[in-house]
Amino acid sequence: MPVFDFSNTMSEKKEEGACTYTVRYSGGDAATVERPILLLDHKTRQWKHHSGGFFTNQNVRTAFEFKEEDGTFCSDILEIDARFVSLIRWLGENHIHVRLSGENREDGYAVYKIRELAGAAGTKLSAKDGFLQFMIERLLSSSVPEMGEEEMDEDSAEDGDSMKLTSLQSLTDFMNCAGKTIPDNIRLWARRNLAVARSHEVSPEEKRHAQRALSMMLNIQWKNNYFESIDPVAARKILDEELYGMEKVKQRIMETIIQINRTHTLPAYGLLLCGPAGTGKSQIAYAVARILKLPWTTLDMSSINDPEQLTGSSRIYANAKPGIIMEAFSMAGESNLVVVINELDKASSGKGNGNPADVLLTLLDNLGFTDNYMECMIPTGGVYPIATANDKEKISAPLMSRFAVIDIPDYTTEEKKVIFSRYAMPKVLKRMGLRQEEFSMTEGALDAVMELYQGTSGIRDLEQAAEHIAANALYQIEVDQVSSVQVDREMVERLLA
Repeated sequence: MPVFDFSNTMSEKKEEGACTYTVRYSGGDAATVERPILLLDHKTRQWKHHSGGFFTNQNVRTAFEFKEEDGTFCSDILEIDARFVSLIRWLGENHIHVRLSGENREDGYAVYKIRELAGAAGTKLSAKDGFLQFMIERLLSSSVPEMGEEEMDEDSAEDGDSMKLTSLQSLTDFMNCAGKTIPDNIRLWARRNLAVARSHEVSPEEKRHAQRALSMMLNIQWKNNYFESIDPVAARKILDEELYGMEKVKQRIMETIIQINRTHTLPAYGLLLCGPAGTGKSQIAYAVARILKLPWTTLDMSSINDPEQLTGSSRIYANAKPGIIMEAFSMAGESNLVVVINELDKASSGKGNGNPADVLLTLLDNLGFTDNYMECMIPTGGVYPIATANDKEKISAPLMSRFAVIDIPDYTTEEKKVIFSRYAMPKVLKRMGLRQEEFSMTEGALDAVMELYQGTSGIRDLEQAAEHIAANALYQIEVDQVSSVQVDREMVERLLA
């Protein structure tokens, strides 16, 4: 049975039609008393830390109805974080019973948490409080749209991290709540696909594809291309940890980082690391991703023979699926990521229905990427490509023009000796559980290793040699019951020759 409230507050609602709040255009990935989700008027009454009620329909009044023990009280909304305007409006239109957590400031009641109250008379959300928390977390981590400590209660909070948008209801609710935090073209695309998924005039196969595409697209956090400043000292420390020597390479990467700090955007060109096999090109790429604090994905061009592997297949096929680039966005869960393109020099040797290198050009231009399955232009402004290659002569001129080229020279014999003794061998010994007092190598043994692998490029062969020597030492300790092993030149020549 509906309850009719004939108090003055209800009559006031009919009289008030204007928007009472201002919109705050400021970011932050957490809501606090200083930076709340919204601010409510508290001139008539100081509100409790936890207060339940309903947001009013904003077409009638932009306010919140507090359900107190002594009655219902209406409080105007004074300020809203720009990212939450659509969510607050949607909560009001659907009459969702919520609990606010906040504190009374001088300028109003600052709300930093909103939870759904189960078992209330209002409409229930598609996934109870889990959906609401998912929405709040998503909006807090969203970019701000352009202009034009919480107490735990007796009920354990549902974490939004496990919430995934799969059902039509949750997809619909998300679109209504997310508002302009979703890019315009994706929002229009989502509406069309939602119409297809709901239609009774299309085949079940088409509806399934539309819903699958919607779920994949809306579960991605679409961010703008603004990048926070990177600590140069911490970045240099990561490079020194991962790479020995290569001062020119490290300097070039540091220059890129300083550029990002000045512009707060990614450089116009990605990095192309060219050099012999085994010189640590992939390791450099992963170190850069670590410095940028971005998720990363790998495209191995030697295994991609058909452009469709990158662009996805058309929905006309029953077994259609998105391309691996779109799947990379989905796995990362956000639009800002590092794409490591391994063996770029093999990208022009497609054996299928086209050249995979042509597809890469659209991705590298950062103007948007079209996936055949998604049927939508995917924003790529937050994608930073890092490619590796052994022979840059085999890379086409159009591809080369999209990268800043860094040549990775092979290591000198002295550098290989240092890497073998200080990095490769200690890492292997640690992995095998060999203690320092159980294993040692003479200087002659080190020289013998260098002589045996003098004609090889990179350090992969040296790492395998370290593995072989350490395994033999472990065998002697465990089987022959020796207390320690000292590796000399003779032993190295016997094992590796």
